[in-house]
Amino acid sequence: MIRPMFKTIFGIISSTFFLSSPLLALNIGNNFTLFNKSPRLLDAVTTLSRIRVEGATYYFTVHLPTDVGESLQQLTLQQTQGLETIYFYLNDTIAFEGRPVNRDGHLNIARVKRNLDNNTIAVIFDPPIPPGKTFTIAMKPKSNPELSGDYQFAITAYPAGKNAQGLYLGLGRFNFNQKGERFP
Repeated sequence: MIRPMFKTIFGIISSTFFLSSPLLALNIGNNFTLFNKSPRLLDAVTTLSRIRVEGATYYFTVHLPTDVGESLQQLTLQQTQGLETIYFYLNDTIAFEGRPVNRDGHLNIARVKRNLDNNTIAVIFDPPIPPGKTFTIAMKPKSNPELSGDYQFAITAYPAGKNAQGLYLGLGRFNFNQKGERFP
């Protein structure tokens, strides 16, 4: 009586483990491209956190581990919280290796596009960013929000390749207020 129950429980646990294993997902044969290991959103900062000001820059910094498995082709940002929508000068978007205060080489952006249906901005790199890099995307808003509060952007990374499957990295958060602060 105990043995059949043990086999059933072991089978459920084994099936759950193997079906959720990222290594199995890479071998499912549907021509999907996936990351072996997750890139990480390291930081999101703004140069100006005061409401109703122009001239700010929003920085989103991401790290690609050396064992990520694939180069990064695209990063999307979707505003998920805030009392108003923040609009950007998309043609002024730049990317570079390193962090905002420790910039390194320039990264080539092939295209930046906005999907108005779901308020998502896609930043597409050409060539894709190889594993082992820390990089930053710098975006210029038309102005900071009129209303103070927390504004959040969901960040998703897409590997290079056919049928690339996005991987959610987390939220980039900004808090805008009346007094504000200046980032060097």
